[in-house]
Amino acid sequence: MQHLSAELESYGPRVMLVYGGGSIKRNGIYDRVTAALKRAGKHIVEQSGIHPNPIIEHVREGAALARREQIDFILAVGGGSTIDHCKAVAASAWLDADPWEYYYKEHNPLACRWIPVGCVLTLAGTGSEMNRGSVISNHNEKLKLLHHFRFPEFAILNPEFTYSLPHYQMVSGIYDIMSHILEQYLSGNDDNTSDYVAEGLMRSLIHSSRIANVNPRDYEARSNIMWIATWALNTLIGCGKAGDWMAHLMGKAVGAFTNATHGHTIAAVQGAYYRLLIEKSEDAARRFARLAKNVWDVSPEGRTTREAALEGLARMEDWMRGLGLVMNISDLGADESMIEGMAAITPSNTTGYHTLTPDEIKQIFRESL
Repeated sequence: MQHLSAELESYGPRVMLVYGGGSIKRNGIYDRVTAALKRAGKHIVEQSGIHPNPIIEHVREGAALARREQIDFILAVGGGSTIDHCKAVAASAWLDADPWEYYYKEHNPLACRWIPVGCVLTLAGTGSEMNRGSVISNHNEKLKLLHHFRFPEFAILNPEFTYSLPHYQMVSGIYDIMSHILEQYLSGNDDNTSDYVAEGLMRSLIHSSRIANVNPRDYEARSNIMWIATWALNTLIGCGKAGDWMAHLMGKAVGAFTNATHGHTIAAVQGAYYRLLIEKSEDAARRFARLAKNVWDVSPEGRTTREAALEGLARMEDWMRGLGLVMNISDLGADESMIEGMAAITPSNTTGYHTLTPDEIKQIFRESL
């Protein structure tokens, strides 16, 4: 934690320490972080209990606490949910408006003092430690929305801090990483260097995830997964790409209705969505065939483009099942009665290979049950 103490020297004395359900106290990370804060001479104010899908009520509470305590710096200790929450708090403490309405629904830019944010990462997945995104849920409105603020000032990445994660959370993060890469990869038809980088990241993730699934304390595998997560969504492989993001939008809708873990919600809808893409779009079929060849080692010989694409998708789903990912939204608590509502809050992006109609969105949810 010597790096944390050194980083903290650049910021004021009043630090807001933010974390989730208390696992960092059981695994010793809390003691190490607070010791580093004290060595740096910081006064600590805590907000705990941040949900795996962070909620706007906690953002409002955190913003009020930060303002009341005149916080100089916010330190997120956890995964993407805690970091996303802290970005929202950092942008809302001095905001004379409701953050849900002002940022998440109206998408207004930052219009007040920003409190710097730092991260100690304990769960690899979202890449929030090196991007501007913040996803917050409002259960009353059954919405889960994204807003872009600022990058954290720094992030401490120690793979050992991820060892104690439950298996369900670890594999959720792994698929979130894969989905981030795919959302950017599955767009465009040009010979884009970003796509070659994305393919390398996916191959590395597949290799390391299989090792970590057997031995969660394998340092090299966990360090690779943590590093891939950061590079998957720090804008690097998005260069020159429009991106798709429909699997994420549908996964968020499932999460808004079920409060299920993010990576599993995406995994549960992607199969039906990707099959529809391959059926509807020649461009999509060609891109999935490239994915099949370059990432899943599917030989194109003797196969049509669509056959190769579907074989690649089948191999990806075998990998997902091997990790233990949830493959159906019914296993996350969704049912037929929710489909209309989930579809109603799922916008159709126009930047991928096919723009979904409302009926197609409902079809995907039904096929994902």
